[in-house]
Formats: sequence, C-alpha cells, structure tokens
Amino acid sequence: MRLGVLDVGSNTVHLLVVDAHPGAHPWPAHSEKVVLRLAEQIGPDGALTEAGADGLVRAVAAARASATRLGSGDLLAFATSAVRDATNAAEVLARVRDATGVRLEVLSGADEARMTFLAVRRWFGWSAGRLLALDIGGGSLEIAAGIDEDPAVAVSLPLGAGRLTRDRLRIDPDGAEPPPAGAVADLREYVDGLLDPVVEKMAEVGWERAVATSKTFRTLARLAGAAPSGAGLWARRSVTRQGLRQVLGFVRHIPPRHLSELEGVSVGRAHQLLAGAVVAEAVMRRLDVPALDICPWALREGVILRQLDRFTESATRGDQA
Repeated sequence: MRLGVLDVGSNTVHLLVVDAHPGAHPWPAHSEKVVLRLAEQIGPDGALTEAGADGLVRAVAAARASATRLGSGDLLAFATSAVRDATNAAEVLARVRDATGVRLEVLSGADEARMTFLAVRRWFGWSAGRLLALDIGGGSLEIAAGIDEDPAVAVSLPLGAGRLTRDRLRIDPDGAEPPPAGAVADLREYVDGLLDPVVEKMAEVGWERAVATSKTFRTLARLAGAAPSGAGLWARRSVTRQGLRQVLGFVRHIPPRHLSELEGVSVGRAHQLLAGAVVAEAVMRRLDVPALDICPWALREGVILRQLDRFTESATRGDQA
C-alpha cells in the first residue's frame, strides 16, 4: 500500500510518501518539504502570525496535491510543537481544514517522544537492549527511554533549536557577528535548569544504547566527522560528547550568515545551529552519555509504523471474527 505522512513541524512542512505493508520495511517513494520556520513566526502574544498561517495553508495544500497525484491512499497529517503551543492553534487548524480539506492531528510532546522511540526501536531492534532516544526539533526536545516498543519514560521539553534561537539568542539569520558570550552562557544555564527534573527520572530507567534522531543531531554529527548523507541510509553514524564539544566550540564563534557555508548545514536552519549544539551538549553531559548513534528514522517513520500496526491489528480481528 502507499501511505503519505505530512509532518507540520516547527521548521518545515514535510511530506513523505512510502510504499509499505505490515511486517515490511517502509520504502520512501517521494519526499518534499517547505521551510517555514513556524517556531520563529510566533508573535509576542504567543499566536502564530498571519504570514505564518498563510504559508502553512499553502504548504499543506501543495502537499495534499502531491500525495493525491502520487496515489497515496491515506494522508496521515499531524502538527507538533509550533502549532501545538500557539495561542491561536484552534483557529489555525480550522483555517487549514477549511482551505485544504486536511485535518491536522496535534501530537502532544509525549506522543512525539513515543512515536520517535518506536521508530528507533524498530530500526535498531531488540538486540539494542534498553534504549535512550533523543530528538531536538525546532520547538522542543524529546527524550524517551525503555526496553519495549513503548518507552517507560517519554518527556518533551521546550528546548527546540528554533524556539531558543527566537526567545533566547535572538539571532538574526543574516547577522555579521556571533552572539555575545554572555547570551550563550545564559542559554546553557537555562537549558540545564529545564533538564534538572528529567535527569534523575531518566537515570532510574537506564539504557544500554543511546541514540539521536532528526536534522539537528545529524548535522552536528556530520560536523564532528560522521558520514555525509550521500553515503546512504545504511551508513553507520555517531557523535561523541567530545566531538560535540569541539563543534560547539567553533560554531560559537562563526557569524550566523556564514554558518551555512559549513558542510552539511542547510541555509534554512543555519542560524539555529548554535542553539541546537548547546542543547545537544547539555543533554549528553547531564545524562552522562559518551556517544550517540544516529538513527535515520524518526517521528514520521514512527507515525507510519504505528499506522501499519493498526492495519495488522484490524486484519487480525477480522480473521478471528
């Protein structure tokens, strides 16, 4: 069967169309995304701006048209932190539905963490033992750990790279100077403060393998020497805490407008790199993680896998009846 998943994230609106059936690897048939940076289009009142809502409607309409053209039988559409936390979320969701016919499901932060954990578990398998899964998005940081497919602990914190860039570092993407040292120190203290209540909770669960997913960690791993995307899906990638500290040390001194000149750093997210590096270093340090394996699957794949599980459960009930 052909499935489409539409991920309205804090940085991008990403359509992924896969060919899949229960028990098989979901193979990508098509991928397209639009960079909207919704996490940075939140006004002083906490509402998504008119320009942000306009861009979202256009992006969802285009994604639906592509999914239909490609023969996707189902479009699993969901929104995460930027829409979830907007004070006008209900109005934005209604506008998207009325204009495009797409009903966006708003995932809770804990559900984001659970779905991402499922994808990580399926990728690495049972031999990985207890897993720790980390995901830095545009609006939030997800942390999950456990031995099953459903994590024992799933936490979401407002520590996304886009959110912190907007609210804490206040970086201009075209800025000619790096942020002052004091701002970076304040950000690190702020991140540590939000991690405080999580550290003990995660330590109680424990893990044998620590894993990171999604764009921020992939970019940081690449800057630390991991294989480029051109090496393919199956290339093993990892990042050490020492390597991450070195990356943080040099990106800290690069003006925002020059960060996209680094290999593997996209123009749309370059100015968020410093905030992402601060969060990544903090969570590895506070959880005492010496190294992270990079998983190519993340939230979108988790949503697809959960849907395939539902198909299997439905078919099983039908057979039993």
